[in-house]
Amino acid sequence: MEQKQIKTPTPTPTPTKPTKKGPKINVSWIYGVIILVILSLYVFGDKVAIKEISSYPLFKQYVTDGYISNIDVYSSKKTIEATVKDSIPALKDVFGENYQPYAKDRKISVNIPSSERFDEFISEINYQQVSYKESKNYLEMFLYSVLPFLLLILFFVFMSRRMTGQMGGSSGAGGIFNVGKSKAQLFDKGDTTNRITFKDVAGLAGAKQEIEEIVSFLKNPGKYTELGGKIPKGALLVGPPGTGKTLLAKAVAGEADVPFFSMSGSDFVEMFVGVGASRVRDLFRQAKEKSPCIIFIDEIDAVGRSRGKNPNMGSNDERENTLNQLLTEMDGFGSNSGVIILAATNRADILDKALLRAGRFDRQIHVDLPDIHERKQIFNVHLRPVKINESVDVNFLAKQTPGFSGADIANVCNEAALIAARKGKSFVEKQDFLDAVDRIVGGLEKKTKIITQTEKRSIAYHEAGHATISWMLEHASPLIKVTIVPRGEALGAAWYLPEERQLTIKDHILDEMCATLGGRAAEELFLNQTSTGAINDLERVTKRAYAMVAYFGMSDKLPNLSYYDSSGNSDFGFTKPYSEKTAELIDLEAKKIVAEQYERAKEILQKHAEGHNQLAELLLVREVIFSEDLEKVFGVRPWSSRHDELILQNGNDEEPKNISEESEVSI
Repeated sequence: MEQKQIKTPTPTPTPTKPTKKGPKINVSWIYGVIILVILSLYVFGDKVAIKEISSYPLFKQYVTDGYISNIDVYSSKKTIEATVKDSIPALKDVFGENYQPYAKDRKISVNIPSSERFDEFISEINYQQVSYKESKNYLEMFLYSVLPFLLLILFFVFMSRRMTGQMGGSSGAGGIFNVGKSKAQLFDKGDTTNRITFKDVAGLAGAKQEIEEIVSFLKNPGKYTELGGKIPKGALLVGPPGTGKTLLAKAVAGEADVPFFSMSGSDFVEMFVGVGASRVRDLFRQAKEKSPCIIFIDEIDAVGRSRGKNPNMGSNDERENTLNQLLTEMDGFGSNSGVIILAATNRADILDKALLRAGRFDRQIHVDLPDIHERKQIFNVHLRPVKINESVDVNFLAKQTPGFSGADIANVCNEAALIAARKGKSFVEKQDFLDAVDRIVGGLEKKTKIITQTEKRSIAYHEAGHATISWMLEHASPLIKVTIVPRGEALGAAWYLPEERQLTIKDHILDEMCATLGGRAAEELFLNQTSTGAINDLERVTKRAYAMVAYFGMSDKLPNLSYYDSSGNSDFGFTKPYSEKTAELIDLEAKKIVAEQYERAKEILQKHAEGHNQLAELLLVREVIFSEDLEKVFGVRPWSSRHDELILQNGNDEEPKNISEESEVSI
């Protein structure tokens, strides 16, 4: 079969004429060269050869013997320099047999005890060739007195310019302490470097519509102001990590024909007191000068967290001062006409209420996880640079990745390309994408992990228990694949294709809990043992049981009560919003729910014990089984999935689901 390779053509780059750039001159190099020249002149320059005499009496003997022609006295140094007569006996007696190096200048020097004692000696012998001088060695005076201060000044000038350059500001107010300047990156009009537009943002139709309205207002404000409307002052992008909040902001920067300031919330935080507020002021000052413009603050929860009621109970005063300044700039007495603020966070529940009020962030744009149609669009974007063949179906990939964010889908495409390259293929196939999904969800296969036959049998019966119960329950997620090959930290895993439900009813939760407990129930029922491998199952079941009782109001003894705090800012302090008696009741109800589902799981396994044991033995032989194997043992499931119902309602003849994804059951 001929394999078709799909690849987007790459445009031929236009050759550009290389531009000649001259060498850049660094001022610090000039300073260094000057200093080296001065030191070289001092060290290697021509110097007078002078012999130092350590003994003052010996010098007196030379004078008495008539070897000295004249004497220069430097009173400031208490040093004298004398010139020896130009005669061979005198030179040999003073300088020794090797007197040739000193024959030119014939200089000797000696330290005198004091000027008075030297004068007495000269008077006694009546020596006349004496002159008194002050020390005038200007080079030494410069090197020892002026040069250190000059070097210190040059060092401070150099460090000041370096720090100013690192902070993105020019020399001016602040100098070396110019830390109060904003670190925002400016994307100005006409900047086409790494430009991203709305065409590069797949899915997110609702969020793009609201963002495009803001961009449209900046391009054509008259269309809105004619009816008396005003542009929203701010928009907050809220959603899980990896859903494309920052990508939307980059698209705004590429689409809007106005300056765009971009920075992170952590850029306001500094170790110096008052720096955060100063940077906020400087940011808005720059924005007002370039209005109309857009300011984007990524991860605004770094500075926008709710302010503490008691500053002595661990609140951060510096962060709160920064937030106060931000609140004032966004909607205070000052006018920020033409400045629109975009911000992104995945923790909107912890933001200060004053930040979310109308007049500051007027809109909250929710950027949710993509549905099946949006995932298809995202796959089309990330598959552009990937070499794929005709076996790759984008509709199939979109259906196999429920719950994946845009960042996860990008990771799947990249991982599939790496897997294909590792296998020496010339293009990426469908199986490579399935292996990439398994790699991301479950981790890397560890076939070399040493497992005994007893442990392998326990894992097989455990995983077969999950598979059996999920196949027999209507509301449990359809099982796709079961493996007893260790992956990541799990010794075995089961892959499901969870329904993308808009509402979850009580039967959905109970069936999922029962299927999750199937592994532990199978171990106890068929192997008469319990192992630590079910810890992940028990953790998930316990959390769901407590959520049913305390959050969803689905228990018999505590109906229609929810103690969930959606704001994330509990007003109850250190106390629970219920009494100790209610806490005991919550515990009893959660235990009751788990116990009921555990007994239900054992009943289902006893009823289908023969089929369960067939699956377990098949797992021991093949290590991996698929949904087709379960159909052979138990028959076709009588219930259609929600996805199949939507396809029938919409008349969509897309390919039915096959192998793949989601929640891993570790053992």
